Amino acid sequence: MKRAERLSAVLDLLADSGQLEVDDIMTKLGVSAATARRDLDSLASQQLLTRTRGGAIGQAVAYDLPVRYKREQHAPEKLRIALAASALVNRGDIVGLCGGTTSTAIASVLGARADIMQASPHANLTIVTNAINIAAQLAMRPQIKTVVTGGVVHSRSYELVGPYTDVVLGQVTMDIAFIGVNGIDPLVGPTVHDEREAAVNSLFARRATRAMIVADSSKIGDTAFAAMGDLSDFDALITDEGITPEQLAAFAASGLEVIIA
Repeated sequence: MKRAERLSAVLDLLADSGQLEVDDIMTKLGVSAATARRDLDSLASQQLLTRTRGGAIGQAVAYDLPVRYKREQHAPEKLRIALAASALVNRGDIVGLCGGTTSTAIASVLGARADIMQASPHANLTIVTNAINIAAQLAMRPQIKTVVTGGVVHSRSYELVGPYTDVVLGQVTMDIAFIGVNGIDPLVGPTVHDEREAAVNSLFARRATRAMIVADSSKIGDTAFAAMGDLSDFDALITDEGITPEQLAAFAASGLEVIIA
């Protein structure tokens, strides 16, 4: 397990229980006591947890996430997609993150990157998001400037939608945006369940130099109620190795690049 993955896994363990011992990390992640302590010290220096004798306790605000996000955030496929997405982000970038469990995983991976978490007089990364759970997750990271769009909270997805969201997004530009979907089809394109979320996601794509759809392979071939535009509006799809050769060929025919995590 790479260091960024391990730090993210430590945060997940802490999110589940609120308290963690060095022995727990050794047992669950298969690392030495010295490695476990170094990881805890690193996360403590980033203000992501509070060290205790023999372990750590969580920062309440940083881990006050909705239950379904805690449960699904680091499913293997979504974690691999998040790591692939992180590899496209450079220190200093302005990154857009829409809501959803895959975007939440991307936020966690970015928040564990050593180059981004280095002490600096200025922010090492700017995140623009309409997801209140992602904003809460990043609030304790001083190395990341978090910009929240404003708007009305959608209770199902924890995303901010509506005209206030549009106003803020219309005032910013982003280097790269990662956009979650409920379904993506080579002919229909990307779709979500709610038309307000679709409008915000489309605006994220238009305001970014690169717009990347992030979706695990189970969503390929599915369609939801609200369309987010044509595939030509997006630069690539990041998905997992569960995508079939036929689906890959269909996306290639449509002109959309596919990155397999």
